[in-house]
Amino acid sequence: MQMLPAVITPDRWIIQLLSARAVAEGGIVRRSVADVERLVGRQRFLHEVPRRGFRAIENAGQIVVFCNSDDVRILL
Repeated sequence: MQMLPAVITPDRWIIQLLSARAVAEGGIVRRSVADVERLVGRQRFLHEVPRRGFRAIENAGQIVVFCNSDDVRILL
């Protein structure tokens, strides 16, 4: 796990998030809503996710990004 610098720009945060191994493997990444809003802003984050062909869901203060273009279904 990479340590973040004391001050991180929104661009750098997006780059670090989307360069994670899970992203490269088509998996998932999870971040707290509070961190997204504080570090990069919800609007910017929600612009970057579909731009890359990914999908995201929010639940209980967490955002889960599915780093692939497969359909997402809520099962129950």
